[in-house]
Amino acid sequence: MATEKYVYKFGAGQADGNGEMKEILGGKGASLASATLLGLPVPPGFTISTEVCNIYLQESDFPAEVREQVLEALKFVEGTVGRGFGDPKNPLLVSCRSGARKSMPGMMETVLNVGLTTRTLPGLIETTGNERFAYDTYRRLIMMYSDVVMEKAEGIEPKEGEGIREQLEWIMKRKKKEVGAKSDTDLTVEDLKDLVEKFKARVKEVLGREFPDDHMEQLWGAITAVFKSWNGARAVAYRRIENIPDDWGTACTVQAMVFGNMGEKSATGVAFTRNPATGDNHFYGECLFNAQGEDVVAGIRTPNPLNEVSKNEQNKHLPTLEEKMPEIYRELVRIRDVLEDYAKDMVDLEFTIEEGKLYLVQHRVGKRTATAALNIALDLLEEGKIDEKTCVMRITPDQLGQLLFPILDPEEEKKRTPIARGLPAGPGGAVGQIVFTSEDAINSTRDGKKVILIREETSPEDIEGMRAAVALLTARGGMTSHAALVTRGWGKCCIVGCGDLEIDPFKKQVTIHGKVYKEGDVFTLNGTAGLVYEGEIPMIDSTHNPRLRKFMELVDKYRRLGVRANADTPEDAKTALDYGAEGIGLFRTEHMFYGEGSEEPLFLLRKMIMSQSQTERLHALAELAPYIKRDVKATLEVMAGKPVTIRLLDPPLHEFVPQSRIGQERLAHALGIDISEVRKRGEELHENNPMMGHRGVRLGLTHPEIYKTQVKAIFEAVCELKREGKEVHLELMIPVVAGEAELKTMKAIVDDVYEEVKREQGMDFDYLYGTMIELPRACMRAGDMAEVAEFFSFGTNDLSQMAFGFSRDDVDKFLPYYLEHHLLRNDPFQSIDKRGVGGLMRIAIERGKKTRSNIKLGVCGEHGGDPRSVEFFHQIGLDYVSCSPYRLPVARLAAAQAAIKEERGELE
Repeated sequence: MATEKYVYKFGAGQADGNGEMKEILGGKGASLASATLLGLPVPPGFTISTEVCNIYLQESDFPAEVREQVLEALKFVEGTVGRGFGDPKNPLLVSCRSGARKSMPGMMETVLNVGLTTRTLPGLIETTGNERFAYDTYRRLIMMYSDVVMEKAEGIEPKEGEGIREQLEWIMKRKKKEVGAKSDTDLTVEDLKDLVEKFKARVKEVLGREFPDDHMEQLWGAITAVFKSWNGARAVAYRRIENIPDDWGTACTVQAMVFGNMGEKSATGVAFTRNPATGDNHFYGECLFNAQGEDVVAGIRTPNPLNEVSKNEQNKHLPTLEEKMPEIYRELVRIRDVLEDYAKDMVDLEFTIEEGKLYLVQHRVGKRTATAALNIALDLLEEGKIDEKTCVMRITPDQLGQLLFPILDPEEEKKRTPIARGLPAGPGGAVGQIVFTSEDAINSTRDGKKVILIREETSPEDIEGMRAAVALLTARGGMTSHAALVTRGWGKCCIVGCGDLEIDPFKKQVTIHGKVYKEGDVFTLNGTAGLVYEGEIPMIDSTHNPRLRKFMELVDKYRRLGVRANADTPEDAKTALDYGAEGIGLFRTEHMFYGEGSEEPLFLLRKMIMSQSQTERLHALAELAPYIKRDVKATLEVMAGKPVTIRLLDPPLHEFVPQSRIGQERLAHALGIDISEVRKRGEELHENNPMMGHRGVRLGLTHPEIYKTQVKAIFEAVCELKREGKEVHLELMIPVVAGEAELKTMKAIVDDVYEEVKREQGMDFDYLYGTMIELPRACMRAGDMAEVAEFFSFGTNDLSQMAFGFSRDDVDKFLPYYLEHHLLRNDPFQSIDKRGVGGLMRIAIERGKKTRSNIKLGVCGEHGGDPRSVEFFHQIGLDYVSCSPYRLPVARLAAAQAAIKEERGELE
């Protein structure tokens, strides 16, 4: 019986895996396998599968087969490079890196230089002839291993600033100050020897055990730490943000070390085959000479530009890689071309130059801003490298939403002078109060404030604060630093490497050119240009982008699901059309009683509510009717023949009775009655559970004059528009219907009004009669309801509430617990519950279509703008979704991608 395969080797042009095996090998392992098979200079290694991660996290140990396969793969690496792991004369050192199937930059752990011990250190010195390099590598191992393996993986949570890594960095800073070294590279071999001894002593003092001096103990400690990091706090937080399942696990790739810190003929760098901020088709990147990879991402030193187009304000004085090592640069360009041709996408690659020899350490499809994603997708299409459907699939709905983010008003920005400049790492603009810690960013955001997080540089521990802030501003770091990589993936406004900042996190203040700014002061950032302004600059819409319009034309070419908007005013309707609405899926008639211009209609409604007799009530409704007709007519006119679904009054009447004493006094005075009567009427209308009370169709049936007035005003608006030669497509929707009896009774009332208006106006007109499906019983009775209903519109907000028995207003008290403990996979009010609420929808659709095969089906809850939900609505055969006007482009893209996925057989 064959042993299950857990470890996959790569090297010397051969690989056990390939680029399609991300689920098993993770993104990193799969990419290294593919690069090896492409003949690129990849250091050999092996990948331990994601399955082993899940086994280890469950069992806290490795199966014997895993240990055997690791040792076998290690021999393969030794044979390929001609060095031995633990060999005192010719030692092999390795790196251990995490790699999930979806990139999680900086969220999990990496350990470099594994296998360096007091026994192998002399061999490294002998084989390289470089004692300084060997001790620099050893001090790096101690710093990284003690932090990742001995502290984090053991669940030790030190106070802020007291972690072992920070303590060792402080020892190193003191040493540099003591010997007058400006940079790490200025430290001598004697300095480094002293640091190694001091590091080991501090590790023993702080963590209570010796730094491991056995190469195999180091290896298994590093592998274990990588797998444990899958459940680390920052990785879990990132998965929640990115909706990455917990059961994916991470792979662990063990790879022969190549060294960028061997001197000035060595270097390490990160490059992108195209500019990740703009999408420009230029090879773009940074490198550090005499350094290791962690130095580039950490942003500790200002990196050198790769070439002329990679220069910026911070590094323009530094020589480029192209200038210092032209042959190496040409080889790197060749690798760039091979990788992009293979991936048919922008690729992010990490490389190391060891004593004049170039190695590809890893590559992946690169994270990019939303602007870059749009430009790269359209450019690759125009270059003939991808087809239209692939182009549509290349931009995520979230990225498209980011393209709609506001930018600084250019006219207002011209009037202002920036107080600081940095590197434009994240798109768009942002305004907020400045804070200096992740904790303050989280707390301030919970208090409803918009904040900009200012840091010297970010680390993965800042992930939740970075997510909470509207923007990020750092003093150090380049375009490939942690802050830039993470915010770029989120589409969040970000400026890095702003050297004008003098940050004092303890006093919670920043000094810029001598002026002090304290926590709570307001900054405005232009993340596209890298500019920082004092105070607030107004924002404008960013949708007037010709390339975005071109992309959306492609989207609509492949979309089958219709898109409508939830809109309550003519202004909303105009906005909806600008964002591509094909109709209005929900016009709420009660909107006229809220917001601008609502004073008189609201007064008349309250007058009707306070009426003592039907005669008084009818008189008040007659006064209200012209306002109803005015609002409906204006919206129908804007939509110019596109379908408009108008929902009759939904909320219970008590919502319109003033609750405050001042409001009650004003109403009593206006109506000439005593305030006690207002209070009494409010008490009469009060309900213990208004959500399930006297509202919607129940109100229309028990007080038919209310719905009759609304319907007549709506029909009159239709007739007036038709008389003016304008096209109208009206859909009349009855809310909170539980069964066919209510719907049929209300239809008779509507028919009477229709006949009355037809006689008075002397004209015929068409409309559709339907209902909102928002109660579980309505789903079960949909077959009988379809006898009279010509359309169903699923009100998924209330349907979710009623199906779960959750109140949206109170769910925050327990929902976070449910999500954290996997009692629910998603927030059901953000993304549709496919199995429960979705199951009810399927029943309603099946039964409704059985009765009326051509019944129109839509959704008008906020789920209509959620990409995951839109994909489900496409699957179950809805005709359209309706959502906020500003979410329409996202819904359009999600619908197109669902159609393409279905064609490719990729739908879940």
